Amino acid sequence: MPTTGRSSKSPPVRRQRVLYVKAPVSPEHMLISRVLLVAMLLASVIAVLWFSRGGLLDQQDGHVSFSDVVYFAMITITTVGYGDIVPVDTTTRVIDALFITPVRIFIWFIFLGTAYQLVIQKVLEDYRMAQLRDRLRDHVIVCGFGETGRVAAREVVSKGTPAEDIVVIDISDSCLRDAANLGYIGLHGDPMHESILLDAGVANARAVIVCMGRDDSSVLAVLTIRNLNQRVRIVSVVSEDENVKLLRRAGSNVTVMPSQAGGYLLADAVGNNYVTDYVFDLLTSAGRVSLVERVAALDELGKSMRDLACGLVVRLYRDGEPIGFWETDKNHIEQGDLLLIIEPTV
Repeated sequence: MPTTGRSSKSPPVRRQRVLYVKAPVSPEHMLISRVLLVAMLLASVIAVLWFSRGGLLDQQDGHVSFSDVVYFAMITITTVGYGDIVPVDTTTRVIDALFITPVRIFIWFIFLGTAYQLVIQKVLEDYRMAQLRDRLRDHVIVCGFGETGRVAAREVVSKGTPAEDIVVIDISDSCLRDAANLGYIGLHGDPMHESILLDAGVANARAVIVCMGRDDSSVLAVLTIRNLNQRVRIVSVVSEDENVKLLRRAGSNVTVMPSQAGGYLLADAVGNNYVTDYVFDLLTSAGRVSLVERVAALDELGKSMRDLACGLVVRLYRDGEPIGFWETDKNHIEQGDLLLIIEPTV
């Protein structure tokens, strides 16, 4: 995902491992390179022992041949040590202690690391992924962790969603590391693919935020998400105005155009000093006031918008139609009305 900037990083909430991270090389390439490294180390041990073979004693026939050196190198590296060939002088013993022992330890680390990467890690990751899918319910998925995704995830958390209930999907390792450091769950993959969305628990998600940086990618991601979950709320970022209807038809409940919103705020700031500040105050959780959307309560029915004491009702929606507080012939609240209220932040 393209990232257009970096927000100031908050202190890490807790370290959470990214579940799937793209390997820097293929398993085949890694295995071949490590086999070659082990072979090179063995060859160096054999060469050193061959040139110092005078300090070795073969207790079977008293003669140390090249095959005996290879045999001794292998049983020494593998710590078998049958005792039929032994170092008998100080120089050979020092070579065994200061050269062969570190090589032996290094080779064992290579074997253990390879086994972990190719077998153990896969088993552990599959187990943790199964646990994750079982745990995730009513969570929020963020597709794309660029600047917009970071801000959106931070605001969702600040408004009450636990950080561990935020699942970030991205193809950037650095973005996923940042997400993990902030306490989110990171998944390496493309949100346009069903498999990664299923791993993210899209079937049980409360909402999906799509901010992938490209409208064509966003449309495909929204189509895939909607195909997997008909009920989930999808909020998507759109760059071009002509693509808004495409995202809506694809299944997005809400589309947001940051460039358009930013343009409005910039234009207002030309002639006003505090409009922009107040708008941000309404939208962010750190503001002194907040804009709340809720269904009208039973005890509010029949009252005008100005009569409510719960806050400042600035608009209501009736069957999808917006009604302002100045429309005195319509602003009496009816059952099913959706109220937009400005309330002080507690």
